[in-house]
Amino acid sequence: MARSLDADAEFTAFVEGAQPRLSRVAVLLTGNRSSAEDLVQEALIRTYVNWGKVRPEGAYSYTRRILVNLNTDRWRRRHLEAVPGDLADDRASASAARAYATVDHRDDIVFELAGLTARERSIVVMRYYLDLTERQVADELDISVGTVKSTCSRALARLGSQRVGEGRLS
Repeated sequence: MARSLDADAEFTAFVEGAQPRLSRVAVLLTGNRSSAEDLVQEALIRTYVNWGKVRPEGAYSYTRRILVNLNTDRWRRRHLEAVPGDLADDRASASAARAYATVDHRDDIVFELAGLTARERSIVVMRYYLDLTERQVADELDISVGTVKSTCSRALARLGSQRVGEGRLS
């Protein structure tokens, strides 16, 4: 089936506008820039395949949901193992820190999130970065609201203990 030039132009404009936000979410979800790039690319491919069915006003939410689902599939396949990341190396690299310093302490946030399991990280990012309700997170991850609450609580406690342990809590 041939696509119209207008549809391709709309998709290209969507990618140009949404890719930076999707990339930030993916880095927070994965804790690893190369995995985040792969995740965004796959989400955009899947969005493109279904572009004719996607409403323009809902395109970002549609793609973000694909992104989260792909990440969920990834951590479920890994049996909830901690994701080894390249964050320590990136944090030490001044050029990497400068490249990502444009958003409020992004390196620090990503570094701290790396101490969480993939599931905890996904829930915290969805709740506090994407500002989704507990019900929305539960629906997107296909888990109960109670699991969202308890996992989020444990994750926040771990984040708090990391900050206190490093003397970073003011």
